Amino acid sequence: MDRLHENRIYTGTVESYSSEGLGIVRLDGAVVFVPQAVRGETIDLKITKVMKTAAAGEIVKIHKPSPDRAQPECPYYGRCGGCDFQHLTYPEELWAKRQRVQDALTRLGSADVRVEEILGAKTPLHYRNKSQYPVGADGAIGFYRARSHQVVPVKRCLIQPEAADKTAAAVGEWMRRYKVPAYDETTGKGLVRHVYVRVNRKGESLCCVVINGRQAPREPELAAYVCAAVPHTAGVLVNSNTKRGNVILGERYRTLWGRDYLMDTLCGLEFKLSVPSFYQVNRDQAEILYGKALDYAGLTGRETVLDLYCGIGTITLCLAKQAGRVIGAEIVPAAIADAEENAARNRIENAEFFCGDAAEVAARLEAEGLRPDVVTVDPPRKGLAPEVIGTIAAMGPERVVYVSCDPATLGRDVKRFAELGYRAVRACAVDMFPGTRHVETVVLLSQQKPDDTIEIDLDLDELDATTAETKATYEEIKAYVWDKHHLKVSSLYISQVKRKCGLEVGQNYNLSKSENPKVPKCPPEKEAAIMDALKHFQML
Repeated sequence: MDRLHENRIYTGTVESYSSEGLGIVRLDGAVVFVPQAVRGETIDLKITKVMKTAAAGEIVKIHKPSPDRAQPECPYYGRCGGCDFQHLTYPEELWAKRQRVQDALTRLGSADVRVEEILGAKTPLHYRNKSQYPVGADGAIGFYRARSHQVVPVKRCLIQPEAADKTAAAVGEWMRRYKVPAYDETTGKGLVRHVYVRVNRKGESLCCVVINGRQAPREPELAAYVCAAVPHTAGVLVNSNTKRGNVILGERYRTLWGRDYLMDTLCGLEFKLSVPSFYQVNRDQAEILYGKALDYAGLTGRETVLDLYCGIGTITLCLAKQAGRVIGAEIVPAAIADAEENAARNRIENAEFFCGDAAEVAARLEAEGLRPDVVTVDPPRKGLAPEVIGTIAAMGPERVVYVSCDPATLGRDVKRFAELGYRAVRACAVDMFPGTRHVETVVLLSQQKPDDTIEIDLDLDELDATTAETKATYEEIKAYVWDKHHLKVSSLYISQVKRKCGLEVGQNYNLSKSENPKVPKCPPEKEAAIMDALKHFQML
């Protein structure tokens, strides 16, 4: 990095894109990140910052623009931090996102799987059905500048629906007319923090104004302003959030006018959406995403499916149409209440829901003996906790369908699953967020089953009468495995491994009393640990 100097101009070629949508230029082996650069272009760039392992630069001159360079339609592009790719044609944006997912799976996940395709949006504009407008201390309503909390005032956004922009503008007019103060996050004073809008397929909208207090002045006038600007408004609410920090919504809601929910249709099902409900922001692409997840699940109508991070039950109820039994788990009580109501509304009787942390619910179900055929997960950006992955593997499903909104944490988790015997065999990207760097991915993880038999060569001449004295009890094997490998193994798993090795097992082990037994199979890492114990006790 000593060869690069700040404020000096260099010439280089853009090779690809970073996870944040920046162009990547290599200068004498050093990586330079350049905003709004396009793959294949030769550019003159000025180094703006030199770091330990990389550098940042800005374009000074483009020698020949790429045919994939586009003129941004948004007048706020470059100031507002909402979009990253408006300087690219849509096919090039899709290439960048597919490559990002492939790099994450290959480099971070060490997975030998190819991203089969990226499914682009037919309508890459005005697709968001949920909009969250921060309000600046000066009363500006818009979106944050990149890597800051400075609000850029925005009147018309190309990825938000018109109803949302009009709602935000109406709240701004109400604030100015009645001198309602905006919230200042540096001092913790002021009132209006965010304007939150949902819009359904029919064009109805739900407005929620987030305030730093319990009540706002002139609340009837607030509702009147919003309804006048957007006649299809279904309800106007106030949410109280008096805590400092970046969390948008508080826990208390009041309805000023109309109702506190919207109805929407997705994948042929009807869903009730309250303000805090998790719901994919791009409805059309969500149907494509869920369709791919169903395809990967490979359901025939008989399977038991566990759906973790189920939200209001969107994926769960889609799975229920093709499975024998589906169980959804979610930590938000209001979401579970909506999920149960959505199941009843759609007359789905083979779905049940549990409220709780994913790790705790999965561990409890595993301890109770649940052995699902398929597990689906759709976690937040931070991905899955190690204990969740471990519990899923302990359940022994044949397939795990992972829906991810962050390629980096997906790659990390795919590698963890591989260590527990689940290999990524299929992957597909879905462009849920055109114009931005974000991308959704569906990955199919398949259980890699050990061979049905293990060949062991025994020299019978070396066996003597003392062999029986060296046989360890099941409890001794469990203790050895725990002490050496820090793994808990059941008597059932020990008996399965002993049976594979041709060793005698008790008459009742590895048998089920049920009429249609479904016995969990010993995971590969536990099988290896048990084998080690059998060798240690000279039973092999």
